[in-house]
Amino acid sequence: MYSLSTCWNSGRHTDGRAMLREIRDLGFEFAELSHGIRLSLLEGILAAVDAGEIRISTLHNFCPLPLGVNKPAPNLFQFSAEDRRERDSAWKHTLKTLETAARVRARLVVLHLGSLPMPGYTDRLKELVARGERNSPKYDRLCAELLERREAIKEAPFARVVEMLGRVAAEASRLGLQLGVENREALEELPLDDDFFLFFRQFTSPAIGYWHDTGHAQIKENLGFLHHAMHLESLAPQLLGFHIHDVAFPAQDHHAPGAGTVDFAALKPFVRRDHIKVFELHPATSAEDLRRGVAHIKSLWGEGAAE
Repeated sequence: MYSLSTCWNSGRHTDGRAMLREIRDLGFEFAELSHGIRLSLLEGILAAVDAGEIRISTLHNFCPLPLGVNKPAPNLFQFSAEDRRERDSAWKHTLKTLETAARVRARLVVLHLGSLPMPGYTDRLKELVARGERNSPKYDRLCAELLERREAIKEAPFARVVEMLGRVAAEASRLGLQLGVENREALEELPLDDDFFLFFRQFTSPAIGYWHDTGHAQIKENLGFLHHAMHLESLAPQLLGFHIHDVAFPAQDHHAPGAGTVDFAALKPFVRRDHIKVFELHPATSAEDLRRGVAHIKSLWGEGAAE
C-alpha cells in the first residue's frame, strides 16, 4: 500500500475534501492525515471518505490539531514529560486521534513518544557536519558528552513513555488500530535507537510496532550514529510501515525520493507488500518531483498493491 501524507498540501487548503481530491488526482488511493490537520479541514475530510473518494491509511498524532493550534505540532504534548498535566494533555489528544482514525477507517496511528530534558545537541552536530567537521575533536567531544548525558537521565522519561504507551495500546486495540512508534530525527528523542529492541520487549500488545522514517534514519547515519540499513534490519520483525522521503546531505529531509542520499535499494530486502508506505514530502515539492519520486520508489520496491 502506497499513500501520500497531507503534510504535502494541508497548509494550502481550507477545504479538507479539496485537499484529499488533490491527492487522489495524483493517482493515490490512500492518504495519511498528518499532524497539520486543522479542525476546519475535518468536515471535508469526512465527506470525502464517506463518499468513497479516497481511503485513509494512517493518521499522525496529533490529528486533528488541538483547538487553537494552526500549524503542525506533533511534539506539543509529550508522553515523556515530567509534568503530569502535559502527559494528561498528550493522553487526551492522542485519544482524539485514535477516535478520528476509527471514524475514517484508518489502519494505524503514527506516534512521537517524547524526548529527554537536555540541550539540543542534534542541531550543533548537524552544523559541524555541514562544515565538514565530523572528524574533528570538537565533534567527538560533543558526541561523548551527548551519550553520557542521555544515559544518565533516560530512565525516568523512558518509564513514563512505557506507562503511557501501554494505556494508549489498550485503547487502540479496542478500536482495532495499530500504533507505529516512529524513529526520530533528534538524538535527544525517545526511544533512543539503541534502546528500540529493549523498548519493544516491554509490550505484549500486537497493536504496537515499529514505524521507520527513512529521512530520520539517514540523518543519523550522516551524523555517524547508526547504519541505516542495519538499523532497519534489526527492527524488521516489528516493522509496520514507512515514512518515505530523501535527505540532502547532511540533514535537509522531506525531499522526493531519488533527490538525496538515501539508498532505497539497500532497504528493499526489508520491505513487504503489506507494509504501509507513506510519502512524507515537503510542501514545496512540486507535483512533477513528487511523481518522479513515487516512480523511483516503485521501480525499486515494487507496486505494493497489498492492503
